Order: sequence, then structure tokens, then C-alpha cells
Amino acid sequence: MAAVPRVRVKPKIKPAKKHGPEFSIDETWAKLSKNIVEIQNHNAANLSYEENHRFAYNMVLYKHGETLYQGTKKLIAENLDKLANEYIVPAFPTHVDADPLEKAQAGELLLKAVRKVWDDHTSSLSKLRDVLKYMDRVYTKSKQVPEIWDAGLLSFIEHIVRAPIQGHIISAVLNQVQTERDGYVINRSAVKGCVDVLLQLFDERADVSVYKRDLEPVLLRESEAFYQKEGSHLLETCDAAEYLRRVESRLDQEESRAHHFLSSQTSLPLRRILEEKLISPHLSTIISMPNSGLDVMIDLDKIDDLARLYRLFVMVPAGIPTLRKALRETIIRRGRDINSASLSLEGEEAQEDEDVEKSSKAKGKGKARAGNAGSQVLSLALKWVQDVLDMKDKFDKTWSGAFQSDRDVESSTNEAFEAFINMHEKAPEFISLFIDDNLKKGLKGKTDAEVDTVLDKTITIFRFLADKDVFERYYKGHLAKRLRLGRSVSDDAERNMLAKLKVECGYQFTQKLEGMFHDMKISAETMQAYRNHLETTSAPDVEISVIVMTSTFWPMSHSGSPCNFPAELLKTAKSFEQFYLSRHSGRRLTWQPSLGNADIRARFNSRTHDLNVSTYALVILLLFEDLADGTSLSYQDIKSATAIPDTDLQRNLQSLACAKYKILKKHPYGRDVNPEDSFTFNADFSAPLQKIKISTVAARVESTDERKETKDRVEEERRHQTEACIVRIMKNRKHMTHNDLVSEVARQLSSRFQPNPLNIKKRIEGLIEREYLERCEDRKSYNYLA
Repeated sequence: MAAVPRVRVKPKIKPAKKHGPEFSIDETWAKLSKNIVEIQNHNAANLSYEENHRFAYNMVLYKHGETLYQGTKKLIAENLDKLANEYIVPAFPTHVDADPLEKAQAGELLLKAVRKVWDDHTSSLSKLRDVLKYMDRVYTKSKQVPEIWDAGLLSFIEHIVRAPIQGHIISAVLNQVQTERDGYVINRSAVKGCVDVLLQLFDERADVSVYKRDLEPVLLRESEAFYQKEGSHLLETCDAAEYLRRVESRLDQEESRAHHFLSSQTSLPLRRILEEKLISPHLSTIISMPNSGLDVMIDLDKIDDLARLYRLFVMVPAGIPTLRKALRETIIRRGRDINSASLSLEGEEAQEDEDVEKSSKAKGKGKARAGNAGSQVLSLALKWVQDVLDMKDKFDKTWSGAFQSDRDVESSTNEAFEAFINMHEKAPEFISLFIDDNLKKGLKGKTDAEVDTVLDKTITIFRFLADKDVFERYYKGHLAKRLRLGRSVSDDAERNMLAKLKVECGYQFTQKLEGMFHDMKISAETMQAYRNHLETTSAPDVEISVIVMTSTFWPMSHSGSPCNFPAELLKTAKSFEQFYLSRHSGRRLTWQPSLGNADIRARFNSRTHDLNVSTYALVILLLFEDLADGTSLSYQDIKSATAIPDTDLQRNLQSLACAKYKILKKHPYGRDVNPEDSFTFNADFSAPLQKIKISTVAARVESTDERKETKDRVEEERRHQTEACIVRIMKNRKHMTHNDLVSEVARQLSSRFQPNPLNIKKRIEGLIEREYLERCEDRKSYNYLA
């Protein structure tokens, strides 16, 4: 029996049994929309968050997200229109031409209304965002539309930030800003509240905030127009200091305004407007204002005003260059005034000297005037340096206190000082005289610290000198006189000054000056040894003190000044010569009587006096020692007996017979010494002092002839220095083009003086003639010839 196969039947799967009521889109949306309106009316406390969330969830779940999304947007728009009509439109300002304060108050009400609507809108929108979370997570992502919060913000822009509301909002903000600029107090929080709304709203198309799109451009245009007028008004009504104060105040106000109730993004554009309208166009006008500009501020030491000027000028590109130019001009102008004051009196003195020299019959008063003028010029030389130092102190104080030690400003002031100092042809001599005056013993009662401070300041002026070699020549002469006469305030002060000069100019500059100090030290040791030697032998009748000076170090003539010494002086001189040459073989001593002095005791009818006179004056007085009272010697007799040169003889006879202390009598009487005059010893001389110093020669400004001689010597030295520099460079380089050689020579010599390229070329030609160099075939370069 066959088996019957079993047929398998596939089971039918039944759909899941539905639970709960059937879903109705219309009923669900009706309930949800009603609840959304309740939320917007601030009745959310009576609603069920879970129920409303389920309504929205089901609408998205059953593919009705579009209905939910668009319906919610419509409800938001309707609510915004209702709020606008209820709060904003009634707050529109009605009095266009009202009082500024009334307009400000009306604007404040409008801004507060806008903020109230914004707070109402965002409060309800925040609750809607919570209810519609599922829609934002599912529907908006798939459809690529803004989430409900962002859509609500866009609706705010469309329904609130629109004409005419938009125009009223911007006008109200601008009116508040202008009211505060005019000096009135406004409610900043009201403006800030509205501005914050505009900052949170973004235009998706331009990707900028509504604030940047609508408010800021208008604000900047209004600010530009306002400060254009403000600048002109302030220039007409304020002096420079007040103008700067007002501008700085405006800058601070705008900075505060931007950070407190506008946007920090607006701070920089506003600042640029102030810089362009209040500072940049008026730089020169502010500086040159009569009775209040830069010059007056500096004169009156108005450091605060100058500091404010600097702070404002540094903000704009042309500010510091304009300030530097003005400082340079004012320094040069002041320097020229100082120069003119010193040169004017010098011109008068030079004319008087010339008149006296030309007049062979000039009598006493003319000579006295010339002497007084020379003393005045010396005082003027010292005053010139002191005035320059005072001016440098003033500008240094201004630079550090007001200009924040700006290096660019310092560079300009230094250039200006250098310019006017080098305009004064006697600046090197005057500076040397000033240093000499401060290094002399017993002058002004200054302490070592005060002297050092003054010398430090003087070095700053010396630094500006172009012709440092001219200064060296004068300084060497003044130093030599201080050392010879023992007038230095202290050896330490002198060496300290040399150290300062060495730092500025190098070892070569002070080499000879240091040699003079070395000579003084060796001379002191030699004299001590000589005195020890005299104790073992018979000492001469005249006590002697000798300074042995190396001729290449000291500023003097290498040939000795002619003078016939009396026998007693010759004996003493021979004694020292024998002692010295026995210790130093191969050396030659040349006596320089024009540089020496002597202490003698002279007996007069009334009393005996101790006189300090020059060596020449000693020789002259010894001629009268053995003469009977009243016996006279003519000028020619004295000249024949002493062999003193006419210039020195006249000067010494004048100091003995025509000055304050008349040791000799001149016949005929007068202040000038002529070859026809005769002299007698003044036995009736009397004075209250026991010790009298005659013919004390103070440091003074050179005469015209002396200055010409100095200039010629300096030029000769410069020629030698230039040639030595050329040879030194070419010996090292072997071959150089003309331009390179001139540039290098000028660079190396600049520490001593500013060489003229034309003079360098002349020296090169001279060296070619003497076969130190040869010109190459290209006629533009040179070779060194060993």
C-alpha cells in the first residue's frame, strides 16, 4: 500500500494587532496648534509637555512633518505681527523736530519695546524648541531646512527688522549715540538690549549679523560726518593742549561706547574715523599753534600735554615723522639763537681788538675796553656751553617723560643738536674752555661728584662735534696750562676726563694727553732725585722746580724761546742740566722761559712783598736790582739785555707797569708799551697784600690771528692724517676703486673730523706723485706700490 505524501502548508503571518485610538492629522494639529498659541500667550504652565511632544512626534512619525513645520512657522509669524502691533508700532517717535532729550527718551521707549518683543519671542521659541525636538532631529535634517529656533530667528528678521520698524530702530540707536556725544546722559542698558538683539540675528545670505549689515555702516557714516565738523570746531575754539585733551577724551568715550553698548567689532573702525578726522589732517596745525603749540609746551615744561601729544601722534602713520620734523626745527632754531647770542658779542670784541691794533696812538681806555671784551667773550663761551647743556637736559627730560624714550625721536633730537652745534665755528674751543673752567682748582666750590656730572653732560655735547681734532688741539693747550701751573682740581678728575674721551674717540685721541700726565709724574720723581742730589753737593743760590716736557706731547715750539738769563739763573740751570743728562744720555734739554714763573721777594720803601711773576718778568726785574733809585731803562735797553721777543716783552712790561700792581713806572704814562718808552723801578709801590700774583693769564678765547694759526695747523694735520689713512687702507687692500677708497677713508676719519671728498682726491693725487700709489689703466682704480 503506497504511502500518501504529506503536503506542507506555509503559515500566513497576520499583521500586528493595533493598539490605541486611530491617528487623525487634523485632530492632532488642531490640538497642538492651540497649545502652541497658549505657549505664546505664556500659559504653558497649564499644558502637558509630554502630550504636546507626543502630538509633534506622531505628526512626524506619520509623515506629516511638513504640515507641522510650516504650521508652526505660520503661528510664529502671526505672533510676531501681533507683538509688533501691540508694543513696537505704538512706540514709534512722533515728534521729529522735538528737543534732543525728548527724542532720546522717545527712542529709549522704542528700543525697550523691541527688546520686550525679543524676550517674549525667544521665551516662547525656547519652549517650542523643546516640544518639537523630534521634528528638529528627524524632519529638518532630512529636508535640510532650519531647525525651529533658527526659523524663529529668521521670522523675527522678516516680521520685526523690516521697514518701517527697521528704520525707526536704527534712528533710535543713532539718536542715543548722538545724545551721549553731545554730553547728555542716556540709558545705555536700553541701547545695549536692542543692539544685542541685532548682534544675535544673522543674515544667512550675507553671512553677517543684522548689526553689521544694517546698523554699523550707518553709524560709521554718521560718526564720520560728526567728527569732520568736530575737528574744524575744536581747531577754531581750542588751543593745542585743550584740543589734544578733547581728542583723547573723544577716543576714550568711543572706546567705552563700543564696549559697553555697541559692539567691540565697531571699536576699531570708530577709532580709525577719529584718527582720520581729528588727528591726521591737523598734525602740523596742532604743533604750530601760536601761544600753545609744541614750542610753548616745551618752554613751560608741560610734560603731561607733551605726553598726550605723543600718544595721539603715535596712532597715525604720519604722526611721529611730523613730530620728529617739528622737534628738529625747534631745536635748530633755539640752537641758532644761542649761537647768535655768542657770536654777536664776539664780533664786537674782534672789531675792538682790530681797532686797537691798528691805532698806533690808542690810549689806555681803548685797551681796557678790549681787555674787558675779552673777559666778556670768555664768559659768553662758558654761557654758550651751559645754555646748550640746559637745552639738552630739557629735551632729554621731555624725551623720557613725554615721548616714552622713543628711539626715533631721540635720533631726530640728536641730529638737530649735532646740526646747530657744528654751525658754530668756535664750538670745539668753547667746549674745551668749559671743561677747563670746571677742572680748575678752587672754582665755583663744586664737589668732585658735581664736577663729574657736569663733565658727563659735556661729553654728550662733545659727541655731536664733527671736528674732534680741533677740540683736541684746544684741549691739549688748556690741559697743558693746568698741569704747568698746578691748577687742576684733582689728578683723578683730569684722568677721569681722559677716560671719557678715550671711550668716545679711542686710544690714539688721548695718547699725547696721557703722555703729558706721564711727563708730570716723571718730572716730580726727577725733582725729588735732584733735591736729594743737592744735599750731597753745593746747592745753587736759586731754588728751582723743573717740568721736563716731551716735545711731541706738549703744545709748544720745539725751538726754545730766546732769553738771556742772569748769571745766578744760568748757574742753577746748568746744575740741573748736568744732573739730568747724567741720568739720561742722548737727550737734549731746551729751556722754555715763556712757560715758567717765579716767586721773588721785592723790597719797596714801605714794605717787602712776595711777588709771583713770569720767568720773563723775573729777568726784566733783575735788570733793575743793581740800579740806583730813579734810574730808567729804555725799551731798547731791556730788549738788548734780555733778548726777549717783542710780543712777550711788551706783554710782560705791560703787566709790570700798566696793570693793577705797578711794580715798574712807565714813561710816558699809558696802558700801551711802545719802543720809545722807558721804565724805572717803582720804589714807592705799596699794597695791602703780602703775596701778590702778577700777570695771571686766564684761559680766554683766541684772537683772530691765533684762530687763523690754529686753523692752518689743523688743516696741515688733517692732510697728514688723510694721507696716512689712504696708505694704511691701500697697503691692506692692494687694489681699490676710487669711490670705494674715498668712502672708506671718510668712514675711518669720521671719528676725528668730516673729510671733504675733494680733499681726499687731492691727497690721492699727491700720493700718486710721490709713488705711493699708481692709477690703473681704467682710470677709476688704484694699486698700492710697495
